[in-house]
Order: sequence, then structure tokens, then C-alpha cells
Amino acid sequence: MTALGQHIARLISETGPISVAHFMALALGHPKHGYYMTRDPLGAQGDFTTSPEISQMFGELIGLWIAETWIAQDRPSPFILAELGPGRGTLMADALRALRAVPGLLDALRLHFVETSPVLAAAQKQNVPNATWHDRFDTLPEGPLFLIANEFFDALPIRQFVRMERGWCERFVMLDDDSTADVPHFVPAITPVPLASDDLLSPSVRNAPVGSLAEVSPASGAFAEDIAARIARHGGAALIIDYGHAKSAVGDTLQALRAHKFVDAFETPGEADLTAHVDFEALALAAKAGGALAHGPVEQGAFLHTLGIKERAEALKAKATPEQARDIDVAERRLTARDEMGSLFKVMALTRPGAPGLAGFEG
Repeated sequence: MTALGQHIARLISETGPISVAHFMALALGHPKHGYYMTRDPLGAQGDFTTSPEISQMFGELIGLWIAETWIAQDRPSPFILAELGPGRGTLMADALRALRAVPGLLDALRLHFVETSPVLAAAQKQNVPNATWHDRFDTLPEGPLFLIANEFFDALPIRQFVRMERGWCERFVMLDDDSTADVPHFVPAITPVPLASDDLLSPSVRNAPVGSLAEVSPASGAFAEDIAARIARHGGAALIIDYGHAKSAVGDTLQALRAHKFVDAFETPGEADLTAHVDFEALALAAKAGGALAHGPVEQGAFLHTLGIKERAEALKAKATPEQARDIDVAERRLTARDEMGSLFKVMALTRPGAPGLAGFEG
């Protein structure tokens, strides 16, 4: 068992079962042993690959979207360009390269990263050395905010509830009967006392059949509301890209990835990436509470096609070797095809009410 597993086992032994959200927060963010604190999880040698690592086209098109949105909002200067959970900084490096073509934009932007992982922050400083780093969103400076959050919300902790005959009961993590001090085994268990109120759950799932499992992410809602409040005060836009569902729905989406393979989410805390599907309907409601308007979500494939990924691919292939051209075609398909990332991944934008229309969200 991992060192973090031993720590969680002691915590449960001393205080009782912990929520799935608490388990997830420790597994990913424990200051010493948390998954994101100890490694670069990206790429072939890691556990998963994100869109910016698949192709430069992704970050370039996001950069052009930022530019078009900035121009439509009368080119505020200065403005904050921020990214939440920037990975290795690959997306932003590609976006900044595209932004060089826009007169006045680079002089106006003030670049900020929100990152809690020291390992990834070190990689970001190699790729984008001119940023300012924060470990909390609320320390970003005030001003017009143009924000990118690519595969950020899926890693925020979730709570899980199961519909029982007695009502919605929360799912906790406990030690099973076979656990020992040296080899603890974590299993989910249902609390005997139902929720005092169903208000935490989306109205569309409250009356789900007995046996249904519903997920909520208070952390995601808080982030979305805070981002929305910034944009409502100062203007700008946020672009949220992640995998998930457009409407709130029941279902267990908690998953763990290790070496690009699915593993038991409770088996090796701190050694596997834990994520859950993003509830975009819940994000939109949180954004509305913060005073912003939510656009979308739209499917990633449709969004990238609207921004011109096909044309960008053809331009790159015109200067490529045959092998490079094949790689570009593979990357485009992976990002946009419905049986790859094109449908499961969604894109949502937040703006002030009454702001100009946004590329990729027409209609």
C-alpha cells in the first residue's frame, strides 16, 4: 500500500469513514503524497494525454478564440489571461504563438497560471517563463479576465449519493473487514442516515429510481461562481473544456487512470489519476448565480471545426513530410471524431450578459 494509503487508513481508523470527496482530495492533492504533488502525469510515460499534448492545433485555435473575443470586447488593456491547471504549459505556449499575429494583444495581456503542483509548475516555467504563478484562484489580480480551463474541472472532488428506500444517502469510503495495518483495503459504503434535504442535488435527478447514484461537485460550483463573478464585474470570458454531460444525470463516473489504463479508484491512492465527468448544467447554474451568462456546452469536435481545425491541418500538412502529414490527420481525428474526443468532450463559455457573440457558440 502507498504511503498515502497508510495515512488515509489511519485517518479512517481514528475518525471513521470519509466522504468520496475527502478521499479524492487527499489522493490528488495531499501536500506530500498527493498524485499531482509528486509527478508529471502527462504523455506516453505518464498516465493520460490531454488535447494540447496531442497537437499544436488545439492551443493555437484556443489562442485565436481568445483574440477574437478580446477584439469583440473592444480590446481591454491591460487584461488578465489566466489558465487553471495548465499542465506543462503546452496549451498556453501554442496559444501565445498564435496571438503574436494580433496587433497590441501581447502588450495588453498579463499572463497568470493557477497551479498547485510543484512538478507541473516547474515544467510550465520552462515552456512559458513570463507568467505569474498562483496556487489559488482568488489571488488573481482584478481586471478584465480571459480564462482557460482545459481538463480542470474533472479533477475537482465529487460527492456521491445513492437513492435508497429511505432517501438519498451519501457514499463514504471505509476499510473493509480484510484490512490490516500494513495492507488496508478501501471500499465504498452507504451511510445509514439520508440527506436532510435534497437541495444539494439537481432537480432533474432528485426523483431518480431507488438504486440510482448521483454525483455533485461543490468545489466545481464554487469555482464556476467565482469565475463568473469576476467576469460579471470586469468583463472578459472563460472557456471551459472538459469531458462530461450537458445535462445533469445519474450515474457513477468516478474513474482512475494509471499508465493509460483504468484501475480501481480506491486501490492505490496517490498513484493514479482520479477524475469524474463534469456536469455542465450544474456549472451553468453556478455561473448564473455568479452573475454571468453560460454559452453552450457544444461538443469539442464541432467547436474545433467551427474555429478552423480542418484548414489549420491542411496548412500544416502543406509543409510536412508524408509521415508528419499522417500524424496531423491522426491528431485532428482524435480531437474531433465522435468516437474519439469529439463528442464526450464539451466546451462552455462564460461572459457578462449582453456581451458580443462568441465564435463556436453561434445559435
